Amino acid sequence: MLVTTESKAQGWRAVAVFDDRADALLFVGRSSTQVRQMYAEAFAEVLDEEEREHVTTIQLQQWSGAPDAGRWVLKTTLKVPTPAAKVRLAA
Repeated sequence: MLVTTESKAQGWRAVAVFDDRADALLFVGRSSTQVRQMYAEAFAEVLDEEEREHVTTIQLQQWSGAPDAGRWVLKTTLKVPTPAAKVRLAA
């Protein structure tokens, strides 16, 4: 049974693109706004420090087509989050 409640695809995702390995999925959301709000947090949680150093770009992609027959389409690139400054405490 196919239930179509929306006229166009609503699947969005953020994908990390590396300089030395395959791409990595960071976050999937229902809207581009939701993905934009959450991808930086996912970047810090999903990737370890070594992986984060090799990210060249983050792509915002939207699903285009039927749920079982479509493809991800690049919509824009997102800013690669910078790591929070490490605070050193005086001993």
